Amino acid sequence: METKKRIRAEWRGGLAVLVCVLAVFTVDRGVLGAAEKASQPEKVRIAYSSISGNQAPAWVAYEKGFFKKNGLDVELVFIEAGSRAVSALLSGEVALAQMAGPSVLQSYVQGQDVVIIAGFLNTMDYQLMVHNSITRPEELKGKTLAVSRFGSSSDFATRYAVNKYGLTPEKDVTILEIGSQPARFAALESGKIQGAMVTVPLTLRAKKLGFHALADLQMLGLEYQHTALVTSRALIKSKPQVVRNALKAFVEGIHYYKTQRKEGLAVLAKYLKDNTPEALEETYDGIGLALIPEKPYPTLRGIQIMLRETSAKEPKAQSLRPKQFVDTSFIKELDSSGFIDRLYRSQPALAAGQGRTASTALAAPASKPPPASPKAGAPSATATLPQEYTVKPGDTLVKIAGQFYGSSSKWRMIFHANTSTVKNPDYIFIGQKLTVPAEDAQQARG
Repeated sequence: METKKRIRAEWRGGLAVLVCVLAVFTVDRGVLGAAEKASQPEKVRIAYSSISGNQAPAWVAYEKGFFKKNGLDVELVFIEAGSRAVSALLSGEVALAQMAGPSVLQSYVQGQDVVIIAGFLNTMDYQLMVHNSITRPEELKGKTLAVSRFGSSSDFATRYAVNKYGLTPEKDVTILEIGSQPARFAALESGKIQGAMVTVPLTLRAKKLGFHALADLQMLGLEYQHTALVTSRALIKSKPQVVRNALKAFVEGIHYYKTQRKEGLAVLAKYLKDNTPEALEETYDGIGLALIPEKPYPTLRGIQIMLRETSAKEPKAQSLRPKQFVDTSFIKELDSSGFIDRLYRSQPALAAGQGRTASTALAAPASKPPPASPKAGAPSATATLPQEYTVKPGDTLVKIAGQFYGSSSKWRMIFHANTSTVKNPDYIFIGQKLTVPAEDAQQARG
């Protein structure tokens, strides 16, 4: 009897040990599985909505591994048109979308859960291309300009420019609906119209046809939420780390794009499916370096301008405010941490034309090579002042003053020296001749 009791006790003890071992093994496997799962990148789909140079942040972040670096296994998908991109966001098909701002505003006005977390193009990349006989804005009076259709972005940009130059659309300038950019080119060539808004790099083609840029929208101070990074508030609430990591990858991608010209051009060539050096250079300089911001905050002023435009068709928009469309907490977090400043402190962004290889430099138009831009705050290495300066795309009096005097606050010196031709310091035009006075002489006059 004692033997049986001893055997049963030993059996129960062995069973208890076995249960403990199995329990420990199961817990260990669970912990290891959770740790392994946590270390794996999270699968995310991100959309981009057009094939144009303003979409480069997503392309570069993907191609150069910045999403993976920040813990995301991204599938980059092309969803043409903003309305379809919004639908994909709302259905959960994609987590984030790089898309046009107007579609976000329209969707929000209709009560849909979309929000802008970054602004990648906060103006329009249009240039007003005109016949070579037109050299000053006032010479647009009595002329005909073309847009794709009334109410389109090209129509908005055209009317904005005409108004800023003191002319009245439909009264001083005729505006026609023509259609696509190729159709507008054909109308320019035939002489049916004398000007049209054109985007980079098609501006290059317009120049080859014998036309020139009179103004670009950034010179006229237009803020407009052209391209934005968009998500849903539901995703921000449920997976804030995904949104945070994605935006960090975009910011690193922008820095890489602005500092690695050769690699940036290669990414453009892949996605634009264009190996024409001139067109790629035009896109890289005109959009990548000039317009995509290092710190991609959305433009509240630009959204306000768009709301005024939308209010004409959507009365609900009249009561809305720009801050309702954005969540800037993620970009503010990156900015206030010093992360973005450290990127550019270690490797500053290139100036337009800087870093060109011999092959791409030869491919650029030889007649007017782009001048090297000076470092911010540094005096120009040009000839002694006074001298004549020809306004280029993207110029402002503030920018020119920084180039020649090393101080943007001295723009009034240039304005006062050109009051006979510059009536409003905010609106100069491409090709305009300005006198940049010698600093001492101007101060003596004052």
